[in-house]
Amino acid sequence: MKAGVLYSGGKDSSLAAIMLGTYFEVELNTFVFDPARLIPSIEQAAQALGLRLKKRVFPEGMAEEMAEMVISCGYPNDAINRIHRTAIETLAGEYRVVGDGTRFDDRVPMLTRDQVQSICSRTGSTYVRPLLGYMRADVDRLVDRFFLVEYGETGTIANGDYESEIRAAVRTLGADPAALFPLHHEQSLVVGTKKNTNN
Repeated sequence: MKAGVLYSGGKDSSLAAIMLGTYFEVELNTFVFDPARLIPSIEQAAQALGLRLKKRVFPEGMAEEMAEMVISCGYPNDAINRIHRTAIETLAGEYRVVGDGTRFDDRVPMLTRDQVQSICSRTGSTYVRPLLGYMRADVDRLVDRFFLVEYGETGTIANGDYESEIRAAVRTLGADPAALFPLHHEQSLVVGTKKNTNN
């Protein structure tokens, strides 16, 4: 059975994908706001995992709508959770099993129990979060065993995290994203896999 995994090219979604690959035929799915956006770094990360990648596009106008939400709220959490829910709902319309790399200690993005139940009951899909029981330190230990990873602040690393495109949309609306988003938010990008995983 196929599982559609929401994929940023980062360490968490990569680890979730290989965990789910034990039981399912995994297809990676990266969402962008701009259909013209190229995602070569994410394609290379997917290739390193040996998994098929689909680029998907959010509905037209969503980036601007979410940027307005960030400006209105004064922080990005609600908008990022809304974007994440839209991505999961989209995949749930196509796959019987949908997964992502959200962890135990993630605050954003994180769907609530009610949101998960609603998506699953409406679509008949199952939403699986294999890292939900793992704290960041545990995830990092596993990541270090399996992957070669580059790290950098949002906007300096070419992964598929929603935040960089939303920051750009906020800028387009004339606001300063630095005043609305957390400082020093670290991102990751898988650039290869480690051959010896028996450590």
